[in-house]
Amino acid sequence: MKPVFLLLALLLAPAAHADTPSEDIPLYAVSLVGSPYRLGGTSPETGLDCSGFVGLVFKQTLGVLLPRTSVAISEVAQTLAQNELQPGDLVFFNTLRHAFSHVGIYLGDNRFVHAANNRGGVMVSSLNDHYWHDRFDGARRVIPETPAASVHAAD
Repeated sequence: MKPVFLLLALLLAPAAHADTPSEDIPLYAVSLVGSPYRLGGTSPETGLDCSGFVGLVFKQTLGVLLPRTSVAISEVAQTLAQNELQPGDLVFFNTLRHAFSHVGIYLGDNRFVHAANNRGGVMVSSLNDHYWHDRFDGARRVIPETPAASVHAAD
């Protein structure tokens, strides 16, 4: 699905319930597509890594400060089954031979947005792609009322 059509589909999606992620999360995340990648990066101007990207989106949309690493983010978010994923939830992958080494934001229709690497920067990918399917580590939902989710870890 082209980004413009994806954005339109997200805008027309039904309103989220209190126990589902805010629709602002995927909308803002998609607006960052094309931002450069930079290991350790937290700015769309100078570059974002995967956890910096997710942290920026949650800070800007919900005012939630997440821990700095994908592993730490996985520890403060609520575990979900893959069939429970809603747009705005987090998807985790084992890309560096350890659990939860990469994170992205689920968009719906088996697609997610993430800060991929130096070649792609922030981009949309499919959970159905062989690479991502084989490395899928789990899904999580950030619940803003959870005290741990609002604590910014220094790691």
